Amino acid sequence: MLVAHFSDIHALSLAGTSPLAFLSKRLAGGANLLLGRRNKHPVRIFEALIDDLNRLRPDHVVCTGDMVNLSLDSEFALARALLDRLDLGPREVSLVPGNHDVYVWAARIGRAFEHALGPYATSDGASEPTFPLLRVRGPIAVIGISTALPSPAPLADGWVGKGQLAAVEEALARQGSEGRFRIVLLHHPPFKNRHAFLRGLRDRGALQKVLRRTGAELILHGHEHRDLRNTVEGPHGPIPVIGVGSGTYDDPRPERRARYNLYRIEGREITVETRVHDAASGQFR
Repeated sequence: MLVAHFSDIHALSLAGTSPLAFLSKRLAGGANLLLGRRNKHPVRIFEALIDDLNRLRPDHVVCTGDMVNLSLDSEFALARALLDRLDLGPREVSLVPGNHDVYVWAARIGRAFEHALGPYATSDGASEPTFPLLRVRGPIAVIGISTALPSPAPLADGWVGKGQLAAVEEALARQGSEGRFRIVLLHHPPFKNRHAFLRGLRDRGALQKVLRRTGAELILHGHEHRDLRNTVEGPHGPIPVIGVGSGTYDDPRPERRARYNLYRIEGREITVETRVHDAASGQFR
């Protein structure tokens, strides 16, 4: 099977937004946009990414969070309109939220991500989004974890939580016993890195214990806006962990340029191809 993975789109739209919406953490985020970030994630690059996916036609597409910037209703409407351009449709496109998708408590309590993007984050047989997400597609099981919670500036950390951890362990064990290739999705890296104090997954140790007991075949994340390769321990050896750079980052540096990954899965073997946006042609190559 061919699985595509993008992350950190940061779709921006302020259409119809009241100034009162910025009386929160959005004030700092909005200042960051004014200082230059608003031009760093242009919609046209995501449109080019969608065109590339529609041309290549993978079997499944996954997104590891941060579809929007400030969790505004106008941003979620834009993100939904863009996602709906994918020919595969919601059944074959799986999303988990990132910290920018739950940027403030109003978005968390109001379930803005779930209401806007629900068809892309609903488990098989469920009527509404809950996490962990579980979707079985032939030999593959996609297990999506939400690590998104609002946090005060300058933090951008994440949590899984005990209840979700228990459900993740059950899903991983069941799908593993049935011989499926288990792909775990989450926004924050499940290991400690140089940004862990401000941006890390707080209960990564608890998640790693679950993975050591149950195993998984592939773990995918975003959040850091750069390509990362790592492993965490499983019951039968290391589990590959792959982080992908932002799918829309407009940067002249080749290693930071907008990108997404394609994973060709044959049995238990994984081949990775990174497709990068070419500024001259406006296409991914």
